[in-house]
Amino acid sequence: MHELAPGDALSAFLRSPPGRYALAWEQQHLNACVADIFGYHALQLGLPEIDALRENRMPLRFCASDRLLDARRHNGDGEHTKVAVINRYEELPFASASIDLAVMPHILEFAHEPHQVLREVDRILVPEGHVVITGFNPGSLWGLRQMSARLGTSAYLPRTGQFIALPRLKDWLKLLSFEVNRGRFGCYAPWARSDKWLARWRFMEKAGDRWWPVLGSVYLLTAVKRVRGMRLIGPAWKRKEERSRALVPAANRSLLVTQDAVSVRVEEDRTAANDGAVRMQRR
Repeated sequence: MHELAPGDALSAFLRSPPGRYALAWEQQHLNACVADIFGYHALQLGLPEIDALRENRMPLRFCASDRLLDARRHNGDGEHTKVAVINRYEELPFASASIDLAVMPHILEFAHEPHQVLREVDRILVPEGHVVITGFNPGSLWGLRQMSARLGTSAYLPRTGQFIALPRLKDWLKLLSFEVNRGRFGCYAPWARSDKWLARWRFMEKAGDRWWPVLGSVYLLTAVKRVRGMRLIGPAWKRKEERSRALVPAANRSLLVTQDAVSVRVEEDRTAANDGAVRMQRR
């Protein structure tokens, strides 16, 4: 049996009932996540089936993928996504420090070199730029069902996927000086294959968020690129002691006049600057 390419295998899964279920959860939470991230250039890497930048307000938003979306086989939101075709995610054709936001839905787990993909994203992001990553959780019910495929049963998720646990992904990001600032799990329903059974398990969404949040089958993670030694420059506010020193009243000057010379003695005065008087003394 001919094995599908990683992108085609994921696309086939997303057209199935559990795939649509996961896609709907990701679309909802990606909309809320990217809405408050600001900048100029936003990039979505892969998965044209979903419009990950729909609620983002940056002037330039585009999707770069290794494949085009066949709208005849897909009726979701990604049907209206404009896609720029690239060859490899490991060699992104974008200038360094040119992207403010990069969204990566399920890219790392289907990439040949996930570490290199992360390094490329780190390269193209500006300092303080954001990266949003979604993936399948191997420590979930779906992940457990996928592991049983090694015993000869049919795979539930695409076989070509190398699913990454969230703690491991956080370690990768930390090595690249990313700072994780939020994360979320979802899709707690068991490995049902029909819309009818998935609908029956919908009550587990609220229960899972409360009682076993780390067992969600899909996760979403947001991180910020930190640059060591960089300091944001703000208004040059004066310190308190500098302000008080500037308001000290001018000192009074006493002129001492003799037949031989004229000397000046400066005396500090705590009264207001316009209350002092020049004293003339003659000998």
